[in-house]
Amino acid sequence: MRVPVVQHRSRRRRALGRRALWTGGEFLVTAGVVLLLLVVHQLWWTNREARQGAEHQVQALERQWATPGAVSGSTPSANTGLAGGSSPRRSTSADGSTTVTGSAAGPRRSQAYAILTIPRLHLRVPVAEGVSKRNVLNKGYVGHYPGTQQPGQAGNFALAGHRNTHGEPFRYLPRLRLKDTVRVETSAATYTYTVDKILPQTSAADSGVIRPIPRSTVKPAYGYSSAGYYVTLTTCTPEFTSRYRMVVWGTLTSTHLR
Repeated sequence: MRVPVVQHRSRRRRALGRRALWTGGEFLVTAGVVLLLLVVHQLWWTNREARQGAEHQVQALERQWATPGAVSGSTPSANTGLAGGSSPRRSTSADGSTTVTGSAAGPRRSQAYAILTIPRLHLRVPVAEGVSKRNVLNKGYVGHYPGTQQPGQAGNFALAGHRNTHGEPFRYLPRLRLKDTVRVETSAATYTYTVDKILPQTSAADSGVIRPIPRSTVKPAYGYSSAGYYVTLTTCTPEFTSRYRMVVWGTLTSTHLR
């Protein structure tokens, strides 16, 4: 009977193979933990941080507006109010409705100056000038598209917000229904818009939805054909992607002066 002889080289190869498998396993476990931490950070921590910041900003705006004799934008260090410190302007249209606007200079870039409230979504968040991810959207704010009108003005007051992560204020935008209300508060007035049109999905490059008379250039059946007082809410769709946009439109139905 022959006794098998195990050579030292064979032993070394087996040891190296076991070590490689162990190292590979450790790497996979470490990579999995890192990925899990990234997911937790993106889906939980950014939401927590952004929501807290947005709530504090809403409270700061409310405190500023409640101060007797306070002029919007009169506190240079605060990220609230309208720039310039001039008084709100009021105008009456041909149909007798009153429109209130802020200072001629308008809000500064990335400045929070209004509060958006959507009762159906239990949402109350700041509105800031611009749609910068870093300085506006990632803070949990809703951003105002530069070049579109301000609250209560004739034309289109167009807004954008995250669907997922960073506070995700517009995550449940698809739950909005026709006749739901959207309120926008400023230092001068509260404007109530009523939802009357919804575009479930369009191209991310569909700029027609934020024009003064909003109408989709991709799906022309969606939108308006005459001038008016509109609000536009936009967000990414489907969830966790930025390939398409969802759009909700509303028409101004009431104005309450402060």
